[in-house]
Amino acid sequence: MDFINRFIAAITQIHPTHPMVVHFPIALTGAAFLFILLAWWRKNPLLEQTAFANIALAAVSTIAAGVTGIMDNIKNYEGDAPNASIKVILAMLLFLLTTGISIIRYRNPQIFSAGNRALYTAGYGLSFLIAFTLAFLGGVILYGF
Repeated sequence: MDFINRFIAAITQIHPTHPMVVHFPIALTGAAFLFILLAWWRKNPLLEQTAFANIALAAVSTIAAGVTGIMDNIKNYEGDAPNASIKVILAMLLFLLTTGISIIRYRNPQIFSAGNRALYTAGYGLSFLIAFTLAFLGGVILYGF
């Protein structure tokens, strides 16, 4: 029981939670982009559905990463982490983009085969680029530029 209490205290009070959560939107946007490219190359609707599932999960995980990032910034950096304002802007942009792609795709399941393939795929690529940039800026906070 002592181990469980120490574990819960470590997660909630000692260790920052953002690093445990932030990898999800990075991985999910990367996987979504990979699957949409494979879907285009193989002309496979199942791969497009997999990309859609990944981008929808990325939208949800972006909320968790953003909230924990703001909390850790306040707790560990007294609200003054390097590049915090640009990271907040990029995180909001990532959330809006991934949510927008998810909603548009949910309302129009045939979007990938209806001739909007390039713009749809570009949205996936842009979301991964934003997540990758956020990851780099997070590394700058920890390791410097």
